[in-house]
Amino acid sequence: MSEFRPETRAVHPPQPAVEGSRPISVPIYQTSGFVFEDPAVMAASMGRPDGAYVYGRYTNPTVRSLELAVSGLEGGAGAVATGSGMGAINTVLLGLLKPGDHMVAQRSLYGGTAAMLNELTGRFGITVTYVPENDPGALRAAVRPETRLVYLETISNPMTLVADLPGMCAVARELGILSVVDNTFATAMLCRPLEHGADIVVHSTTKYLSGHTDVVGGLAVFADAALYEKVWHFSVELGASADPFAAWLTLRGLQTLGLRMERHCSNAHHLAVRLAEHPAVTAVHWPGLASHPSYELAGKLLPGFGGVFAFDLAGGRAAGEKFMSSVRLALLAPSLGGVETLILHPASTSHRSLGPEELARSGIGEGTVRIAAGIEHPEDLWADISQALA
Repeated sequence: MSEFRPETRAVHPPQPAVEGSRPISVPIYQTSGFVFEDPAVMAASMGRPDGAYVYGRYTNPTVRSLELAVSGLEGGAGAVATGSGMGAINTVLLGLLKPGDHMVAQRSLYGGTAAMLNELTGRFGITVTYVPENDPGALRAAVRPETRLVYLETISNPMTLVADLPGMCAVARELGILSVVDNTFATAMLCRPLEHGADIVVHSTTKYLSGHTDVVGGLAVFADAALYEKVWHFSVELGASADPFAAWLTLRGLQTLGLRMERHCSNAHHLAVRLAEHPAVTAVHWPGLASHPSYELAGKLLPGFGGVFAFDLAGGRAAGEKFMSSVRLALLAPSLGGVETLILHPASTSHRSLGPEELARSGIGEGTVRIAAGIEHPEDLWADISQALA
């Protein structure tokens, strides 16, 4: 580049190739596009997910590393990373459904997902039938000729109901419909839905996969390569692409996922057991408790019961607001899955778009509080929660 003027050379810095070794951690490829010598190679690469890197909306080396990593953990044939968890869900639903289609979903759902299903009905004429997450017979009865997919959550948000993945996915496969499972609460450390017959797994990588409350991202993993390629093509046009820096942060967090999930689960156990004995609490919703409706199924399906749970306060909404304003260590904030313990009031935050009937259908009361247990010392967490209850 020495023959060019300084202004030109500043635009084209040298890029040394890495030869004879490789970086220990995945580098951040913070670039919007890639340069080609051969026009034919560039043209061919734009039409396939495994081609040469072309443009950030298609994919990126850092992003692809994340896609390969999570797809490998889940046992998939390919994955599409997106800019948020809802980006992953919408990429799948909008990429596979069309006006007039029908889908079946479990009753207890994340509020953002429930709101999107209402949008699909009102805006696109895609109808939805809701069934219990553990009733394959109800799923079979709900399927119509125009049914295209069933939507489940491994562990539901926030009532922690566990889906009968083997039973529900078997019915879906028998009837020729796709099964989509949100595995955000469990991660591949607790459950791999594709091994139970699911076709697609979605994640909010914002949560446990990144694990440090500094990323917004999503990811969809596919059991079938052809289905992966179909949705990848749609994702390119939709444009809900993952950012390489966010992907790099998620890869960094992913390395400690196994260790963190152990602590999240053990802290949730510690708190749930004590809350279940507290006189101010009327119910605790965590599948590791024998009183929970998913206790037996969770014991068969999951090696751990997750780090999120909900509980109901006897004083209703006023008691919930008083509790959340009284904690000192736990943080009143949205999201979950980071190292910090976070609390929120689902009826007024994560599920605020649901009406009274939909909240009741999901089991969420005015006094329901959700806790996402972090990795702090459990006795410190309990001391904080017990003083807030007092």
